[in-house]
Amino acid sequence: MEFVETIREDELANGTSKVISVKGKDIALFKIDNSITALGNSCLHKGGPLAKGKIEKKYDGFYVTCPWHGWEYNISNGKAPPGYDEQQSVFDVGIINGKIFVSSQPIIYSSKKKYDSPLKDLIELEYQTTTNSLNILGISTTNMNDNLKRDSTSEISLNKALSYSKEKYKSSTVLLRLRDLEFRHCEGYYSINEQACTWPCSISEMDENDGMNEVYRKMILWADIVIISTPIRWGNASSLYHKMIERLNCVQNQTTLHDRVLVKNKVACFIITGGQDNIQHVAGNMMMFFTELGFSLPPFAFMGWSRGWTAEDMENNVIQFSKSRYINRSVKDLVDNCIKLLHQIKTNPCKVVSSPQPKIVDAPSKIKQD
Repeated sequence: MEFVETIREDELANGTSKVISVKGKDIALFKIDNSITALGNSCLHKGGPLAKGKIEKKYDGFYVTCPWHGWEYNISNGKAPPGYDEQQSVFDVGIINGKIFVSSQPIIYSSKKKYDSPLKDLIELEYQTTTNSLNILGISTTNMNDNLKRDSTSEISLNKALSYSKEKYKSSTVLLRLRDLEFRHCEGYYSINEQACTWPCSISEMDENDGMNEVYRKMILWADIVIISTPIRWGNASSLYHKMIERLNCVQNQTTLHDRVLVKNKVACFIITGGQDNIQHVAGNMMMFFTELGFSLPPFAFMGWSRGWTAEDMENNVIQFSKSRYINRSVKDLVDNCIKLLHQIKTNPCKVVSSPQPKIVDAPSKIKQD
């Protein structure tokens, strides 16, 4: 077997790792207890750089943890932890005159077990919309303790909109209450490397029961129209709304990385209520985000309820809300406008959508210097 000279042994401190290149292949060198081993540097999951991972003694030896999504490999034999079948490639290592030599080919080749993923519908984008479907998804982002019942003006308005669409248009409707879905916050994998933010979300891959999977399925695969309701919290949409949209970064990121628009021929609108006024600011932020995902907005894409800056007598808020003729009319107008736009879209649906958003191919590092 051919061996290739790489770096000096004293360039690799004990307890550290380093990436080297052998005939065009990136290889991760590890030095633990003054013993040097070598694995393929690219993680079998999504290609994360193992040489930048944390090395710890656990299970049955020393393991490196991929810095992207946490996959682990024994640095001596390349095996995944006990109970898993993945095998990372392993290269032979020799020391001659203080220099590290590495085999040009693995002595153990990598292998990755194929699993029947419970996220198959998301992976393969099994859309459920048709030319005749009228699927309306309502997402309530208010956060309440259901053991202490109280009224939510945003959720009441959303339920009115869904009921009206079902009664007048015979639509299929689903209500998702984010407070009922247990899901993790976005953990910022994109900040490590743009390729580390994946579709489906890497958190979804780690936990098939993560509550955002239901949002992905209903919003991306099932819905024709999405109506999102939020209370105003300190001049912004609710914290649950922001928790959700951070996890929707994996949808937008498909456009950035792969020029693949997941959301086509879908309509979004918004319901915003609060004790004090800031409706247009909240609406502007919400409309901007959902157009970035690919949703179309109807004319007058939001309705709001507010009693103004000085209306601190919140015990009267729901009373005034329940008497308002505006609420009943405006939610109907909102639904009507969405369905009119959806009909226009379905008459001539877009098969290909081009996005003016930045893409990875536009990044300065991807531009060849003349």
